[in-house]
Amino acid sequence: MKAPKKIHLNRAAKTLQVTFADAEYSLPAEYLRVFSPSAEVRGHGPGEGVLVSGKMHVGIEHAEASGRYAVRLVFDDGHDTGIYTWDYLRELGENFTGNWNDYLERLRRAGQGRDPDESAVKFIG
Repeated sequence: MKAPKKIHLNRAAKTLQVTFADAEYSLPAEYLRVFSPSAEVRGHGPGEGVLVSGKMHVGIEHAEASGRYAVRLVFDDGHDTGIYTWDYLRELGENFTGNWNDYLERLRRAGQGRDPDESAVKFIG
């Protein structure tokens, strides 16, 4: 488990830039939020995870070191319990396209969406 050389939080772009010695990844906040390693998202055992929807506009308020092996991300929707190990960040970066496409397909099958406003009818008067 090699630590990244640099982690840069770009609040305006809503991305976390993770630079390893041999690779660099720009991970969107929404992606990191819906793939949070927290028990709230993944569950406590196999098959217990939940499908997180409606996070299209989520941002990261701040990132803080968690020992020498991980970073804890605090999202602007209040989620703050995921500890992203260096290995998990690398895995998320390496598998972004496949993970993201699988996530979009799971949303479609569940009749859910990325936009928090698309599941409810809003009356403006």
